Amino acid sequence: MTVSRATRDRVVQHAGALSTAAVRQLEVDLEWYRSLSAADRSWIGLVAQAGVAAFVGWLRDTGGRGQGPDQQVTAEIFGSAPRELTWSVSLGQTLDIVRSVVDVVEAEVLKLASPGDEAALREAVLRYSREVAFSAAEVYAGAAEARGAWDARLEALVVDAVVRAEADDSMQSRATALGWGSVASVTVVAGSTPPGSTAAAVDAMRRAVTRLGATALAAVQRRRLVVVLGGTSEALKVVTAIADLFGDGPIVLGPTVPHLFAAGRSARAALSGLAAAPAWPSAPRPVLSDELLPERVLNGDTAATRVLVDRVHHPLEAHPALLTTATTYLETGCSLEATARTLFVHPNTVRYRLGRIAEVTGYDLGHPREAHTVAIALAVGRLTEPPPVEWRAGAPTRTRRIPPEPA
Repeated sequence: MTVSRATRDRVVQHAGALSTAAVRQLEVDLEWYRSLSAADRSWIGLVAQAGVAAFVGWLRDTGGRGQGPDQQVTAEIFGSAPRELTWSVSLGQTLDIVRSVVDVVEAEVLKLASPGDEAALREAVLRYSREVAFSAAEVYAGAAEARGAWDARLEALVVDAVVRAEADDSMQSRATALGWGSVASVTVVAGSTPPGSTAAAVDAMRRAVTRLGATALAAVQRRRLVVVLGGTSEALKVVTAIADLFGDGPIVLGPTVPHLFAAGRSARAALSGLAAAPAWPSAPRPVLSDELLPERVLNGDTAATRVLVDRVHHPLEAHPALLTTATTYLETGCSLEATARTLFVHPNTVRYRLGRIAEVTGYDLGHPREAHTVAIALAVGRLTEPPPVEWRAGAPTRTRRIPPEPA
């Protein structure tokens, strides 16, 4: 159906009044529009006016025939506003604008229709409004894609800063832009990268964590996938649920820290554990970095060495009987009777001391894995303690242990 020339001419003559009525109706219909800043309301007014002007031009040139206006023409409607407007006005709100403007235009132009043109003019309005809605969706899709790419770059930079323990102002601003300025209970997780697209792996990880009620930043760094979990005090439970999204091999969790800007400590522990995990083939998946302290010590992690010495060697050093019992028990192959004979004590005394060792250190020597941990702790504790002091002629002198020369 074609709109007559007389009707088209009248619509063209009243284009200004149509634009004014459309903008006025936005104030009446949309409460959120009234709460916007003056600048944003001005930009939306320009968009509404551009939409009415484009409709009038399309109707004048085509008579409302065909499948609708050219997509490029309708896309130019939104070109009058800055891209930043999509950040303060959602797609749903944009469609509210389109609906309100279309209602006004439809009501007003029908008053200008010549007898018999009403149906054709109404059809032209509906066809045009459909194309405008599609154009709005296209604009928002493009904005979302650009914003997603920008967010992905920011996310990778924040994860890299966490790994490097660079909690500076730039990291803070980037984290705030990603909505991580106030996220608490942060845990860094490290594992291998799954096969396939790295972008798809990161997206899948982020969606899965969100479904579990937490939030995540993720980045692929060569062959490892580093995930920063936030907003959960049950990181192990969350990671267990998403373990299949990592590649093959160990998955290591660092300690949970209060906020993102302290996450460097968690990242160091997780990455150290990931490097040392092959030394414990039967380690659980996922595994806490604390459970890998012996392997991390053997792999040269000085922070793990300090933790293990402070946790095991120093407390036992303060109780010489417990230190002697632990050393003897480990040297005799964890034999209760052999330990008792060596120390000339009753086996029940050994049992009591083993219970006290568990209380003091948190490690049960009756468990093979925990006995191994204590053995490593005592060994590195002896290596880090000061050289023995010998008293000669009433004055203390330190003697150095000089290793034999190689043969």
